[in-house]
Amino acid sequence: MHEPPYILAIDQGTTSTRAILFDNAARTVARHAIELRQIYPANGWVEHDAREIWDATLTCCRIVLKGIAPADVAGIGITNQRETTVVWDRASGVPIHNAIVWQDRRTAERCRALKAEGHEPHVAARTGLLLDPYFSGTKVGWLLDHVPGARARSEKGELAFGTIDTWLIYNLTGGKVHATDVTNASRTLLLDLSTLTWSEQMLALFNVPRALLPDVRDSAGDFGETQQDLFGASIPIRGVAGDQQAALFGQTCFKPGDVKSTYGTGCFALVNTGDVAARSENRLIGTAGYRVKGQTAYAIEGSIFIAGAVVQWLRDALGVIRSAGEVEALARTAKAAEGLYFVPAFTGLGAPYWDPDARGAIVGLTRDAGVAEIARAALDAVCYQTRDLLEAMGRDMKAAGLGQPRALKVDGGMVRNDWFCQRLADLTGLPVERPQNTETTALGAAYLAGLAAGVFADLSAISKAWALDRRFEPAMSTSTRDGLYDGWMKAVERVR
Repeated sequence: MHEPPYILAIDQGTTSTRAILFDNAARTVARHAIELRQIYPANGWVEHDAREIWDATLTCCRIVLKGIAPADVAGIGITNQRETTVVWDRASGVPIHNAIVWQDRRTAERCRALKAEGHEPHVAARTGLLLDPYFSGTKVGWLLDHVPGARARSEKGELAFGTIDTWLIYNLTGGKVHATDVTNASRTLLLDLSTLTWSEQMLALFNVPRALLPDVRDSAGDFGETQQDLFGASIPIRGVAGDQQAALFGQTCFKPGDVKSTYGTGCFALVNTGDVAARSENRLIGTAGYRVKGQTAYAIEGSIFIAGAVVQWLRDALGVIRSAGEVEALARTAKAAEGLYFVPAFTGLGAPYWDPDARGAIVGLTRDAGVAEIARAALDAVCYQTRDLLEAMGRDMKAAGLGQPRALKVDGGMVRNDWFCQRLADLTGLPVERPQNTETTALGAAYLAGLAAGVFADLSAISKAWALDRRFEPAMSTSTRDGLYDGWMKAVERVR
């Protein structure tokens, strides 16, 4: 019996919802995307309409499955924007409020209060995370306290909580399955990272009733089957992972010490730390990387808030380029303005600084600096911030006995730019590896589903499918690189 030839990946992101159909060799067959409306009810608040997300998911899936028999789809894989929080009525399936998005800062005061009470060391030891509005725990508490009657109903078991993966699974299965995977659960502040079970201590701290929570399952596993009427017949749901962990899997970072970095609006770097729940001593976060056949790979993650967004700023705010693709040509023409640094702290600084009050600056401007030099400094800033993460990661890896990063596997929109990839290698001192398929998030979800459905035999079969497009070797001397980085660190100090 041959395996069904297709795998359907749902990639539900912050700004769009996508469905991609892959064949059983993980090649893209069809894709469709729908933009997602952003809702800003107050300063620093960001919401999505969860029903709109579900409608868009269904539409995208139906479009890419047109002309395909459901029996020919081995399984569905889901990857999603992480931490975004939905609470809904179990009986009707209707959300009690808009989804609160990961970027939302409305619970900053609550996080500050918990920090002031001295809870952060215990929270970090138990969950791997820091006390920040970014994560789901305080968002759930906010919904229960601000939607009339929600807390009482949640304690009676009438409501359900989920991140976006859980919300989609619930709708795809007609309410039969209320489940998440370890990667998404590990971003809630409610999971014990060592046992991968919900933590009674964290539920008590954040005042979240146990009755709200989904089952926690392996990333490659059984998440039920779709309702027959959605696609004409049932299709099994077999893979789930949060977007950055799905990219780690899609980049086949299966060995401890393997590092990937994704360059989209922000930048997220993850290193596989093996089967031990790694704790960062350098202001990065510990997270579940993936869990397959009962075996967990953990990861340490660092996030930069502004990566590709700095190119958008050059285009929209300064007007020095018409499209993002023009930035490479402009940066190539820059003169060697060695003392010029651009710190793009538009919304504060992420890891390893976690300084929400820092603001952006261009330092070291001289009379002969122009738009080309500023464009180059903007791209350099992404490279320097990556080195910030790699330095912190390297210290954590050394403490865990993992050696140092050997190479950096990259993906995301920015890495189509050859000049940027070479500059990244030069300024970090690491070889940069760009794969042929840079859609690694959806690919990771497809691999997980294919693994559980038997399309791929094991991790080594998936590793064979990863193909290198180009490897960029560092060409800058160590002394030059370190001198430039020293200047960057001084520039960062000036904005903090």
